[in-house]
Amino acid sequence: MPASLVVFLVAVPLCVGVAVASGVPAERGLVTGIVGGLVVGLLPGSSLQVSGPAAGLTVLVFDAVQRFGLGSLGVLVLAAGLLQIAMGLLRTGRWFRAISLSVVHGMLAGIGLILILGQLYAVSGRVAPSSGGGKITHLPGLAADWFTGRAATTALLMGAATVVLLTVWKKLPAPVRAVPAPLAAVALAAAATAAFGLDVPRVEVDGLLDSVALPTGDGLAAVTGAAGLGTVLAFALIASAESLFSAAAVDRMHHGPRTDYDRELTAQGIGNTLCGLLGALPMTAVIVRSAANVQAGARSKASRVLHGLWLLLFAALLPAALGLIPLAVLGGVLIHAGAKLIPVQALAALWRGHRGELVVLVVTTAAIVLTTLFEGVLIGVGLAVAKSAWQTSHLHIDLTDTGPGGPLRIRLSGNATFLRLPRLLDTLESLPSGRAVELDWTDLRHLDHACRTALLTWAGRHTAHSDTAITWEPPLTAVAAAAATGRT
Repeated sequence: MPASLVVFLVAVPLCVGVAVASGVPAERGLVTGIVGGLVVGLLPGSSLQVSGPAAGLTVLVFDAVQRFGLGSLGVLVLAAGLLQIAMGLLRTGRWFRAISLSVVHGMLAGIGLILILGQLYAVSGRVAPSSGGGKITHLPGLAADWFTGRAATTALLMGAATVVLLTVWKKLPAPVRAVPAPLAAVALAAAATAAFGLDVPRVEVDGLLDSVALPTGDGLAAVTGAAGLGTVLAFALIASAESLFSAAAVDRMHHGPRTDYDRELTAQGIGNTLCGLLGALPMTAVIVRSAANVQAGARSKASRVLHGLWLLLFAALLPAALGLIPLAVLGGVLIHAGAKLIPVQALAALWRGHRGELVVLVVTTAAIVLTTLFEGVLIGVGLAVAKSAWQTSHLHIDLTDTGPGGPLRIRLSGNATFLRLPRLLDTLESLPSGRAVELDWTDLRHLDHACRTALLTWAGRHTAHSDTAITWEPPLTAVAAAAATGRT
């Protein structure tokens, strides 16, 4: 019971804030939180992680709403949920663990930066440019508005005060920290707005039932084109990845049952299918709420199910309370959430020891900001695969000259793949044709078809243009055998 109340208090401002930032009515964020608690909370998979609308999908949802319209959001989420169910039944959940950690960090950093940039415009009373590059290039003009007073000064100060409060909250006395920081920020801002009559935009509220939007024929048209299918795929893959990465993190925080990744993926798919039918936001497992659940002492699924019940009662009985919340404070909450997505400690660690991984992280982040979330992740994954292929194809070539009249001894070790073929050929073709050669490749771990063919071709030319022989160790027949089996 105490854990469910803590998660509920954390979830309310985040559900509302993510919905507003996504360009949808605030109640739809609560609907997603309710489904995440009452439905996904009962399903097998992970026992302690909590599902709901996530800041990580805000950028993608906003883009989908702008491109296809609010009426199409439910169909897109419904299709993504069905795809997640299929992926879970096909037992693909475990494969989400086989992704470069640098790509994951880059994805989170890119989402965080876009979230921060978008909310800077929102709290300033300005319309944010549609592209990530536009948000960056227009920052000087936005800063000029701040210092000349053309921006919404009261809302801007409220957003800045929210970020400061959330940043210093952990340093306050323990009795104060018993209240979740986002809830405290929202409550204080709402109270100050009411007490001083501040003229700032507030959350617009409709009834919970009025926010439910069943799929329509017009919405179905969104998934018939390539753009719609790409959005569905992005929803499914990113929501699945974020949920399963969250599950791995939560598993490290407790000693209870471990997550069944395939069942968790199916559970998330069922939740998103239901959210799509209701026209709500897509859901993922959210690390902020999940961590709060574990730290509050949860030991079973009961806490996350009860948190969904409290959200339902709040949305049904106290909807007018949402209308007291200034949009600026929600912008501040999301700016702080976006900043926490940027892995500062990981950046420092990679700079010290793994700069190649740092390049993957930075390129992924930049690609997401400058293109789209889905394209940026694909670029990051491609770069990570290329980097791994290059690093695992190390080929060492040791050349020893035994002196006049003696053979040239070449020892190959490592992995002879096509990526190292230019270096191998440069070395072999630079050998004098009048010398005998002893080629030792016993230490090769892998010899691919391209390198095997190159070795045989070079050997044929070398012996054809001189009277000297090439001695193979192992024998030449083993080279052909290696080519047939694909390994040495």
